[in-house]
Amino acid sequence: MTPADRPMMHWVQAFLEAQAAELDAATNTQLAYANDLKDFAGWLTPLGKHFANATQDDVEGYLIECDTQGLSASTRARRLSAIKQLYRFAFEESWRADNPAIQIKGPGKKKSLPKTLSIEEVDALISAAAAHKKEGKRNACLMQLLYATGMRVTELVTLPVTSARGDPAMLLVRGKGGKERMVPLSPPAKAAMAEWLVAWDEADDAARALGKPSSKFLFPSRSKAGHLTRHRFFGMIKEFAVTAGVSPDKVTPHTLRHAFATHLLAGGADLRAIQTMLGHADVATTEIYTHVVDERLTALVMEHHPLSKAKTTKDDDAS
Repeated sequence: MTPADRPMMHWVQAFLEAQAAELDAATNTQLAYANDLKDFAGWLTPLGKHFANATQDDVEGYLIECDTQGLSASTRARRLSAIKQLYRFAFEESWRADNPAIQIKGPGKKKSLPKTLSIEEVDALISAAAAHKKEGKRNACLMQLLYATGMRVTELVTLPVTSARGDPAMLLVRGKGGKERMVPLSPPAKAAMAEWLVAWDEADDAARALGKPSSKFLFPSRSKAGHLTRHRFFGMIKEFAVTAGVSPDKVTPHTLRHAFATHLLAGGADLRAIQTMLGHADVATTEIYTHVVDERLTALVMEHHPLSKAKTTKDDDAS
């Protein structure tokens, strides 16, 4: 069977399997690749084209179509990256003699400043989470850990219960690509985790009395994965925002990660230390938080510096 005889989705499947085996690509990354390449294949099919014979013009035409549809620059950049990696795999497998996407430059990702929250807003969210009648201890633990460590939500919901045993001062987190890192726990996070473990053990004892197996997750659920899902937690944090009187539009699990980094940096923490705790491979990714702090310092100076006030008074007098 020639490469052109293989259905395009067979190409995608083989590529994803190689990514999983060689690079230990995260599940979410693989899903994104699969969706992007499926969309590209769907665009090629009506043109009578295949991954095996698509040209640079075809790839560029597809990206122009994505732009016409109003897709963001970051989405278009991600799709081009998926296409380039598929063709690099095809070249290595001798399915193609070239990579038609290699010369194409992407639109680039616009570096927008991350949305964050004030310390008062974070406190209000944590209080709202803890106030839940039935799941208050679990919710408080989730929010305290998220804010204390800056974990990604996937890292948080998949924490094994064994990681919380023994009153640890730090948590071992398994991040993107299977990379592990240690993150310290704040006293409130340790206290919330200890309280949740008591409730966890009580629920586990009751479940085992009914013949049900113990969960290996710190935040178990009846989902297929066996743990609280990212989507459910996303909905929960919106509910906390409503209860706390914080705009739900500005609150996501990732916003708490941004707040963690921003508040640490504003408090004088070392950028490299924050990079390590966030699990960023490149410090350049972490540096974006310095802009958030710079903006706040500028506003602070403009509001409180005596020379700034003097200038404003002169401007008012002149008018």
